[in-house]
Amino acid sequence: MTPFCCSQTFTPSPSPTSIAKFISDQPHLSMLEKRCATMSDLRKIHAHLIKTGLISHTIASSRLLAFCASPAGNINYALMVFSQIQNPNLFIWNTIIRGFSRSSTPQTAIFLFIDMLVGSPLEPQRLTYPSVFKAYAQLGLACFGAQLHGRVIKLGLDCDRFVRNTIIHMYINCGFLSEARQLFDESSELDLVAWNSMIMGLSKCGEVGESRRLFDRMPLRNSVSWNSMISGYVRNGKCVEALELFGKMQGEGIKASEFTMVSLLNASGRLGAIRQGEWIHEYITKNGIELNVIVVTAIIDMYCKCGSVNKALSVFKTAPKLGLSCWNSMVMGLAMNGCEEEALELFSRLESSIDLRPDGVSFLAVLTACNHSGMVDKARDYFSLMRGKYNIEPSTRHYSCMVDVLGKAGHLEEAEKLILSMPINPDAIIWGSLLSACRKHGNIEMAQRALERVIELDPSESSAYVLMSNVYGSSSHYDEAVKQRINMKEKRIEKEPGCSLIEVDGEVHEFVAFGRTHPRAKEIYSLLSE
Repeated sequence: MTPFCCSQTFTPSPSPTSIAKFISDQPHLSMLEKRCATMSDLRKIHAHLIKTGLISHTIASSRLLAFCASPAGNINYALMVFSQIQNPNLFIWNTIIRGFSRSSTPQTAIFLFIDMLVGSPLEPQRLTYPSVFKAYAQLGLACFGAQLHGRVIKLGLDCDRFVRNTIIHMYINCGFLSEARQLFDESSELDLVAWNSMIMGLSKCGEVGESRRLFDRMPLRNSVSWNSMISGYVRNGKCVEALELFGKMQGEGIKASEFTMVSLLNASGRLGAIRQGEWIHEYITKNGIELNVIVVTAIIDMYCKCGSVNKALSVFKTAPKLGLSCWNSMVMGLAMNGCEEEALELFSRLESSIDLRPDGVSFLAVLTACNHSGMVDKARDYFSLMRGKYNIEPSTRHYSCMVDVLGKAGHLEEAEKLILSMPINPDAIIWGSLLSACRKHGNIEMAQRALERVIELDPSESSAYVLMSNVYGSSSHYDEAVKQRINMKEKRIEKEPGCSLIEVDGEVHEFVAFGRTHPRAKEIYSLLSE
């Protein structure tokens, strides 16, 4: 990127009093402050400022830039405005850098920061650095962000809470958990933002136990703290714990938001806890929580996962607004609940929609419907349609679905050929799908090839050994079947125990094969022995 040319002189930022007086004296600037809501409004004001010559005034140009760089504005228009400002002050630099750090092109924020260092007599201040760290976080460039962290330490700004919080966020977002934790632990004063960032970061990296320990140590919690912990539990598959924590949240009188509800709906769906899910749906309605696209999608998804397709359809038909995610969840829900024809019909309606266009998730849902119903020709058609009409490149999940469809129907050679022709490297799941199909159709040679690939990609995958043992067993090669089981023992690979869940009076109970962790395990086994 070519550096922006900046004059070696600069205009200092005016005082708040002079700004207020200047704006009040200019009708168009007052309008910009109070009534400008769209870029169309702003362009008219911009034209007037150019015509009257006011655009050369620092206050006028900075206020114009501030709107362009806001979420309601246009960041590229903001860059154009910025490039025409002769002597940008610190406020103007901070505004344009902050705007790009929030945009879809955060790298521009970094380029602008470098231009400021190289071409401007101004020195970045405490309000400049957080935006740059945020840009590094979005780009996943913690290594370069660490260099900036060093500069911040030299300048003595590392003690500034605002700067430190964005550094912690950057390290966490880039997966540098130990660096974030060290900075967190070394800080003498921690605010809620830092605590919440660490809780979210630990959960994101799978350290949900440590996340909960930090949560319990917090001197003060807000709704973000509770939501972060609940969503962390759900993300890590601890759905029962998420629902229990929500009960404590209610006990402390913390108001639940739409984010809380989405996490709880996801937890209920994963557990198949229909009564709990219905209660949450009712809670949303009673408490006036907005039924936006995200919430509606979560409700549909929950009902589908709990097997209540009719309730999901009712929500889908009566929702105030439907986004693509709502359509995708409904198509997938129908497919997963044995309503394949209805799923295909709904997908067809989506294709006919004026406002929406199917994406990769839409095609995964319709391919799942074809897979469950064994519609091989339909699956081939949809798979071709992805690239041919919509220019969507199939992901590993699409290929896995196609391999499953072909394999179940006995088209093993075609399935293997599809895997070998993939432009991306097939994973263990895809080869596992082929291995499963080989078991069904008794193709030992292909099963051996598939097993080799699975072991190569994931040596600890127990299901592959079990499937191969079953392939040999179903073909009466019992010695080879036993060898596979012995091989598992020698490599200390254990098959994951079966697990089931039931809901009784709104409470979810989890049972693991041969497990004794349930609080009433003694009574259960005592009853079984009778």
